[in-house]
Amino acid sequence: MRKIAFVFPGQGSQTVGMGQDIYQENERAQQTFQTADQKLDVALSNLIFHGPQEELTITYNAQPALLTTSYAFFTALTEAGITPDYTAGHSLGEYTALAAAGAMSFEDAVYTVRKRGEFMEQAVPNKQGSMAAILGMDRELLADITADITETTGETVQLANINCPGQIVISGTRKGVETAMVQVKEKGAKRALPLDVSGPFHSALMKPAAEQLNEVLNKISIVQADIPVISNVTAEPITEPADIQEKLIEQLYSPVLWEDSVKKLLDLGVDTFVEVGPGKVLGGLIKKIDRSVNIYSVSSLETLAKTIEALKEERA
Repeated sequence: MRKIAFVFPGQGSQTVGMGQDIYQENERAQQTFQTADQKLDVALSNLIFHGPQEELTITYNAQPALLTTSYAFFTALTEAGITPDYTAGHSLGEYTALAAAGAMSFEDAVYTVRKRGEFMEQAVPNKQGSMAAILGMDRELLADITADITETTGETVQLANINCPGQIVISGTRKGVETAMVQVKEKGAKRALPLDVSGPFHSALMKPAAEQLNEVLNKISIVQADIPVISNVTAEPITEPADIQEKLIEQLYSPVLWEDSVKKLLDLGVDTFVEVGPGKVLGGLIKKIDRSVNIYSVSSLETLAKTIEALKEERA
């Protein structure tokens, strides 16, 4: 029997109009968007469907918007009898994965990521932190370079997203990241590309945000997950409430081990990945890790129907 993992996208995949087709055609999906509006007391669904893109992209809007849209497609899959053996999500997407696994309610998840986005925006004054994508460099060498810069200059810079072989994102102070971009090119990296982000996410500079987030998590209900969720921080399955909360706190200032998470899922027997939510970023990364796996993307009514049909045929 094939094993299936549902994987959920992170910040950056948001686009105006995402999920509008399923909102109009699926009652449970419609309820998901309406619940988010009520829980946050904002017209989130209107922002998602009509924009503007600039406002949707603000961290504290993008995070609940992506979670809501992804969860709406998740509910449609489960309605059709398609369920995962494991879930995982990239950064913000880990909250969608936890909600899908039953470890927290959708209402608590969307509220928490709204607050998470606010804390992340506030943690470092605008323009004082940055991130960059480093292409074509070994992760151990890159880790050594960033650690040396942090130690010798006092400017924080570290690995933030280990996405797939040859694609790693670094994060830290603006000066630390700029110094690293120069050094990595001198030491053989193919490219070093600055990212248009509002802060140094997944770096030690996010520790103030992590402290605030912990206070929010203390007030919501985290329960035993019905299915294992692969942690961003450890790339290992987690199900226990205390472990889940601890890892969500650490996740804010630790690297997202996405490559390791996919490899763990492969080791666990997963051969089918369903990217649930806007975009195809995760599917592209998974293909770079293992081209032999089956990957489906569910981001519209059309792709939802195609995925349900294909997976039912596979299981027949």
